[in-house]
Amino acid sequence: MIMMRSFLYHGLYGIWAFLMCFAFLPSLILPFWASDFIAKLWTRSVFWLLRTICKLDFRIEGIEHVSDVPVIYASKHQSAWDTLLFPYKIERSAIILKRELFWLPFFGWYAKKYGAISIDRSAGASAIRKMLKNARESIAADRPIIIFPEGTRVPPGETGEYQSGVAALYRDLKIPVVPIALNSGLYWPRRQLVRRPGTITLRFLPPIPPGLPRKEFMKRLETDIETAQSEICDPNYRN
Repeated sequence: MIMMRSFLYHGLYGIWAFLMCFAFLPSLILPFWASDFIAKLWTRSVFWLLRTICKLDFRIEGIEHVSDVPVIYASKHQSAWDTLLFPYKIERSAIILKRELFWLPFFGWYAKKYGAISIDRSAGASAIRKMLKNARESIAADRPIIIFPEGTRVPPGETGEYQSGVAALYRDLKIPVVPIALNSGLYWPRRQLVRRPGTITLRFLPPIPPGLPRKEFMKRLETDIETAQSEICDPNYRN
């Protein structure tokens, strides 16, 4: 039954994605409000499909830690679901994505128009400098930053290497960092078609204030996220 629901979801998702890709092409020449409207419409429609067909919903914890002023949100990354949530729950957020995603037809066009920040993971220091420049512009435009500190999707129960990009943002922008834990990989496994029923948990954690030494900041960020991960990735957590 789970696989049947998953295949039905993918079929309807594919049809809806195809229609939206072409229907909203005019937004590429319209102001930001059009891109923001499309991002929210797309996210709500996908969440509706997941909830209705796959019986997969989500809950948000720690919403009080979502800031009214631009901050850096540093999130665990387990599945494509994670990138759907942020335009929906964090207004005008500028998400940092690997450069290769911007090469994709339609997705790349819309992501660039929305103001997502690309990073070339093979370019070293020059990529960090470019990311910082774009991040400063986003903050100046009153837009918070979303970054995945491990740089890629990591399955539940595993910890990837926390990359230097988040430390560079923290040092350069001098604003708080809000860690985020989630367990989407339990229900939306990486590189699998199955969408399991249940409730994804995403937890905003208390912000880390600016000004800490690099090593202290990185240790606290990883400890805060991974401690919360251990709790919410327990299959029995609140289910």
